[in-house]
Amino acid sequence: MPSINQLVSSCLKSGKKCVSLLALLLLLISNTFAQKTTFFPHSLPETEGVSALGIDSFLIAASRSRHEFHSIMILRHGKVVAEGWWNPYRSDLRHSLYSCSKSFTSTAIGFAVSEKLLSVNDKVTSFFPASLPDTVKPYLAKLTIKDLLTMSVGQDPDPTSVIPFTSNNWEKSFLATPIKNEPGTKFLYNTMATYTLSAIIQKVTGQKVVDYLKPRLFDPLGITGMDWEVDSQGINTGGWGLRIKTEDLAKMGQLYLQKGMWNGKQLLPKGWVEEATTFKIDQAPGVAQSKKDSSDWMQGYCYQFWRCRHNAFRADGAFGQYIIVMPGQDAVIAITSESADMQGELNLVWKYLLPAMHKQALPVNKKLDEALSKHLANLSLPSGGNSDQKIPVHNETYTLKPNSLHIKSISFHYDGAVYKLSLQIDSAAYDLSFGNGKWLPGETTMNGPSLLNGAKEDFSVLKPYKIDGSCTSVGLDNALQFKLRYIESPHTETITCHFNGQQFNATVEYSFNYGRNKIELEGQ
Repeated sequence: MPSINQLVSSCLKSGKKCVSLLALLLLLISNTFAQKTTFFPHSLPETEGVSALGIDSFLIAASRSRHEFHSIMILRHGKVVAEGWWNPYRSDLRHSLYSCSKSFTSTAIGFAVSEKLLSVNDKVTSFFPASLPDTVKPYLAKLTIKDLLTMSVGQDPDPTSVIPFTSNNWEKSFLATPIKNEPGTKFLYNTMATYTLSAIIQKVTGQKVVDYLKPRLFDPLGITGMDWEVDSQGINTGGWGLRIKTEDLAKMGQLYLQKGMWNGKQLLPKGWVEEATTFKIDQAPGVAQSKKDSSDWMQGYCYQFWRCRHNAFRADGAFGQYIIVMPGQDAVIAITSESADMQGELNLVWKYLLPAMHKQALPVNKKLDEALSKHLANLSLPSGGNSDQKIPVHNETYTLKPNSLHIKSISFHYDGAVYKLSLQIDSAAYDLSFGNGKWLPGETTMNGPSLLNGAKEDFSVLKPYKIDGSCTSVGLDNALQFKLRYIESPHTETITCHFNGQQFNATVEYSFNYGRNKIELEGQ
């Protein structure tokens, strides 16, 4: 078989006729390297005591489930035994972590404690003298950093659904929110508590969390290209907004598995790692043990980490962004995904991957290893059609009636291979391209689907967004359906367009609504 260099040389000598073949070859080469990480050593699953059949069974079960997985990396004894990305997601792309970001904010607190910049028993009010309400009530005066870390602030309800969307000063609004229960006594998930931890780090270091962590965590672990959303005051959002790659999640998990040790150096104190990942507060006191035994959300909360069943612990974020650390198995599992049932995803891990791990090495099974390798290399998400399909051709512009998305007009143009949509939204114009039955990569500055749309924060740090678009024909009326994946987030936007002469109707839906809350558009 000729080498890659020989094939490239042959194509170059053949002139223009081989240009397209060469482009395809280079694309295949780049995709091949993009789907294999390079930091951790790689090993056969059986060599590290992991059943290749068990991993393959997990992948099959995932494909048959209602969960949409985007990536997975499995480390055993510090080595990669399996990794895969569901096309169009790739190993070189970051992924929005949602609340998985919280564990990185907690880690920043750990570094600050080790540097004696603060202690977990410090009073929160001491960091914000200019933002306190006129009257500081006793519970607010009692509130400590530890209460923020353990989600036991005592506010009820959680103010996160209100403050980011209504306030330009989140720290002041958080401190003004009444505390109804004595701090440290009752668990209630509170993402604004994590934001306040981020604000505290910025107060004592003069740096945003992402910058403070760079020389202490990101640089030593070889994590590059990370970014983190900020509020209107320039403070990292803390409880969400970090974007890093799948391998970076695995690195974070391996650091915690090794109790803060990395390449022979103690980056994070061992004592802090143990304190941060052990039981601190019961999320569901009084709940029957039988119910707790089936839930990974009732095993106890730590310092912005969750305890899991099977003596594991994890960082997790909305829709299934996971760092699962399994000390008993000397294993780390990193997952990115979009799912409405995060417990269901964890159930798959415990059902298939946990029993696949054995104490001793297993006999190598070349056939099973090759089948697993092929399966991992060919993971993909459906584009909704195929490149040979014939789809309706529309080259029109429609003016839309007032709508909640502020889309004033939509234009269509099809050149036989690529559908181009132009959206006029308020005073901005956005051009989007969609492959006929296949994913077409691109970029846009148009905000995509997110739980934080509408928040008073600076989204510019995320732009331009990387996207992949695909279109297909659906329904008896040959409607056009455009899928736009924001591939550095969990989410997809789907626009289904119906054409009836001069009349135009469309529905816009976001993947995290799972078929609910469709937005209707009308025009002509």
